Amino acid sequence: MAVKITFRDNLPPVMKGQSRIRPANAQPENEKVKEILTELDDLIGLGTVKNLIYELQAFIEIQKCREKLNLTSEPTVLHMIFSGNPGTGKTTVARIVGKLFKEIGVLNKGHILECERADLVGEYIGHTAQKTREQIKKALGGILFVDEAYSLARGGEKDFGKEAIDAMVKAMEDQKNNLVIILAGYKNEMDFFIESNPGLRSRFPIHIFFPDYSAEELYAIGESMLSKRQYELSPEAKITFKKKVQYTNSLHPYSGNARMVRNIIEKTIRKQAVRLYQKAKPSREDLIQIKEEDFRD
Repeated sequence: MAVKITFRDNLPPVMKGQSRIRPANAQPENEKVKEILTELDDLIGLGTVKNLIYELQAFIEIQKCREKLNLTSEPTVLHMIFSGNPGTGKTTVARIVGKLFKEIGVLNKGHILECERADLVGEYIGHTAQKTREQIKKALGGILFVDEAYSLARGGEKDFGKEAIDAMVKAMEDQKNNLVIILAGYKNEMDFFIESNPGLRSRFPIHIFFPDYSAEELYAIGESMLSKRQYELSPEAKITFKKKVQYTNSLHPYSGNARMVRNIIEKTIRKQAVRLYQKAKPSREDLIQIKEEDFRD
């Protein structure tokens, strides 16, 4: 019987720059695992998500230790449900999980194959199973990440989406040691999808909810995006950017979270380019600095 792993609510959240929740005498990690977990730690927010990923890692490692000592170990059923609004980090975390699972010996490749309904569902009887098997074959050794997975059940019993679900369930049995499937989508839709299919509920024991980012987290994400692209905000631009993020988020709280910030950043960089293009020889500082006027619509 698969063990359902849930997050312990009494654990404090992990923010960017803080250590993960782990005992001081925890088993040493190899350098590659450390790099992967640092990448996870460096994500803005997502405290409960980070803690649960660490719990999964600890669970897997301890089961391996029990096996080595000929103790009974729990089956590691690692298929997951990622629920939350768009732009809350689901795909990013799935990629990190794939790399982590490779390094700790769960998957032999650790890559992630992203797909949606159109990649799985065909136009006639038998076509869907074939398309789904093709995607599963590409995902073997890694993660099959199905976005908006609830759309597979929208058409009712006669919809070909059910055929895709059946093909995935079969693969979960046939390839249980060589494949992890993550179904992702909006929380309410995913809850309904899983509750309406008891077979799926038992096969996906790990449910991770990705909360929306706060305005402060969205601002930090924006600053991080700019820094990686070698841009800096002037003091006045910082104030304007904060106000713009807060205002846009208040108008469209579910408009994409980090994607909304990315759109603002990309538009601002274009505005800066137009401003600088009018200069004969922009300096290095000019090319780096984002000014308040670059945020004007």
